Amino acid sequence: MKSLTKISYLLFAVIAIVSFLSSCQKSEQAPGGSSSSSLSSSLAFANYQALAISASSTDTIYAVNTCHHGDKADTVAFSVLPDTIGKYLTANYSGYTFKHAFKISTGSGTLEGYVVMITYDNNPVGLAFDANGNFVRVLEQRERGDLNGRGWHEGGCFDNRDGHHRDTIAITSLPVTITTYFSSNYPNDTLKHVLLNRDSSYVVVSVNNGVFVTEFTNDGTFIKRVQIYPHIVTHTALTEADLPANLSSYLTNTYPAYVLDAVYTVKLNGTLTAYLVFIDANTTKYLVWFDASGNFVKAITLH
Repeated sequence: MKSLTKISYLLFAVIAIVSFLSSCQKSEQAPGGSSSSSLSSSLAFANYQALAISASSTDTIYAVNTCHHGDKADTVAFSVLPDTIGKYLTANYSGYTFKHAFKISTGSGTLEGYVVMITYDNNPVGLAFDANGNFVRVLEQRERGDLNGRGWHEGGCFDNRDGHHRDTIAITSLPVTITTYFSSNYPNDTLKHVLLNRDSSYVVVSVNNGVFVTEFTNDGTFIKRVQIYPHIVTHTALTEADLPANLSSYLTNTYPAYVLDAVYTVKLNGTLTAYLVFIDANTTKYLVWFDASGNFVKAITLH
């Protein structure tokens, strides 16, 4: 389990438009529509256009690459957003809390898209949508001190980007309350993979007439169980190097700075049918499902 910095993931308390080297003009309006002295001043961090997500004056997280050079970001109400955005959030982040939204326009006023900030399972999530409200990508987040560097530091919020997989634990390390729960309720499950979230809750991947994800609190209390693949299958674990090129490109473009937790191929009656890829993107965990050719099918937000 990686060490934690004292950064709250409960609220987007202040969101400010930050101008980087004259890119993405800074809004002078607070989210409520009135000017505010709490808004960040222009900061010169090369090549990043960002929205600052601040829990306090000292602990700041930024969603980066939110707009292009010369673009303008204006705060908008949720009611102004295309219906497709609300439907996407409901379908993919059930129980989310809306925090802020921004309309991204070119310098000439042409609408380019929207940036929406939510919390999901107490984690901040920044999402980019196109002008029609279609999902584009999950925005990469960085701590303030990492804006100009590699995007993470040891002990920071995103230090799992070093590839050491400290959020993956052995099945034998599961608390007895969890293994007992499976023995009592799903005795035919074969446990395959365990992820430990930043709040010390558990995500357990198992196989039993399909592939399932079961989530537990830090003390082993059952939260929910989701079937992520509906067939009896054989499954094989792969490494990132084994992934098809188009699959890897989709992950890179849609989940910038993602960390691969696990990937499985699944076969139905001996024929390859899918790739199931478990990733961490900015402390939120996803299962991304691809077909046998590496084409995107759907994503499931796990925690």
